[in-house]
Amino acid sequence: MSVFVTVCADTTSDEEVKKPIPVLVDTDANNELDDQHALAYALLNQSDFKVVGVTVNNTPNGGGIEGQYREAERVIRLCDRFDDVRVFRGVEASLGDVLPNLSEPKHDGYQAVDFIIESAQADRSQKLVVIAIGKLTNVALALAKSPGIAKKIRLVWLGSNFPHEGEYNLWSDPDAVNYVIKTDVDFELVTVRYRETTGATAVSVDGSEIVERMTGKGKTVAPVVGRHGGKFTTFGDYSVSLFENVNFSRRPLFDVVAVAIVKNPAWGNYRQISGQKLEGIRWVVQQDSNRTMGLWEEFDRDEIIEDFFHTFESEP
Repeated sequence: MSVFVTVCADTTSDEEVKKPIPVLVDTDANNELDDQHALAYALLNQSDFKVVGVTVNNTPNGGGIEGQYREAERVIRLCDRFDDVRVFRGVEASLGDVLPNLSEPKHDGYQAVDFIIESAQADRSQKLVVIAIGKLTNVALALAKSPGIAKKIRLVWLGSNFPHEGEYNLWSDPDAVNYVIKTDVDFELVTVRYRETTGATAVSVDGSEIVERMTGKGKTVAPVVGRHGGKFTTFGDYSVSLFENVNFSRRPLFDVVAVAIVKNPAWGNYRQISGQKLEGIRWVVQQDSNRTMGLWEEFDRDEIIEDFFHTFESEP
C-alpha cells in the first residue's frame, strides 16, 4: 500500500510525497561506521523508502573503490536486500580528474554515474531522492554528463560545516560541490558542524547503547565476513563489531541524519540560503546569484536515534 505524506511547507516542495520514496544512496561506505548504519537504516525502512540502488565513491580513508564497494555489498547482504538492491562502483579520483574524460564510455566511475542518470530518468510520479553521504563527485559527474536530470532529482547531501569552512565530505572534492551549485538541481545541505550541537554531530550514540540495543537485531542471513574479520548473520551484530573496533567510544551517526530527515522532515529544522559558493573549503557569498539551497540543522537526536533502533528491533 502506498502512503501519502505532506512535506513540511518550508522544505523544497509543498507537494505531497508518495511513500515509499524512491531513493538512491551514494556513499563512501568504508570510511568510518556511520555510512554503514545509514545504508542499513534506509534498506530496512521499506515502507518509507524504495531504494533503487547504491553507488559508491572513494574518499581518502576508504581503502580504494574496491574497499568501498565490498563494504556496501556487505551491508546490503546483512540487510537481506542483495537480490533486489545493486551496488555500482563510482569515482576513485576527483571531479577535475574525470571531467576531461567524461565522453569516454568507461571513464573513472562510469558505472555509478550512468546508474544515477538511468535512475533519474526512470518514469515515476515524483523526483528521485539522491541521499549523498560522501563526496559529491559521482552526482556532479552525472549532472555534467546528462544536465537534464537536474529537474528529476532532489539531492540531499550530508556534508559541510556551513557557515563555517571545511568538513570531510566537502574537502574530499570541493570542486564537485561548486559544480552542483552551478546546476539547478534541488540541493539540500544536511549540516555536520563538528564540535557543535546544531548539526548532525549531535546525533551520537555510546558504544554501550549499541551493544544493548543492536546485539542480534535485524534480519538473519547467511554468514557474512566483516570488515575487521569474523562472521555475522545480522546487521545488529556487525554494528557492535564496528563500534568495538573504535573501542566503543561515543560516535556521531552523521549519515543516519540525512536518511532520517527524508523519512520525517519534522526531525530537523529547514531553511533556505542563497548566493553561496566555495572558495577552497570556505563558504562565501555570491553577490549576483539567485541560486538557493536548502539547509538542515537543529536535529531531534532522541527521535532519530529511537527510530533508528526501532527499525532493527522490529525486524524478525
